[in-house]
Amino acid sequence: MAETKRLEMIFKNDADKQTTISIENPKTDITEAEVKTAMDLIISKNVFKRGGYSLVEAVEARIVNTQTTEYDLVL
Repeated sequence: MAETKRLEMIFKNDADKQTTISIENPKTDITEAEVKTAMDLIISKNVFKRGGYSLVEAVEARIVNTQTTEYDLVL
């Protein structure tokens, strides 16, 4: 069974829609303050535009853990 982690950062854009930026395998000891600082920097530097809209507000962040079980179906 394989386990993966993903940091999801949810932003609001200037069209008042939410958009998510995901980071695979974030460092294990990342803090809430580090995530908030990174999100604020992304907004202030305007480094990402999704659908032509700028990110204007940090809404939420979360770590998602996924466990995957693969089956060998070849007989």
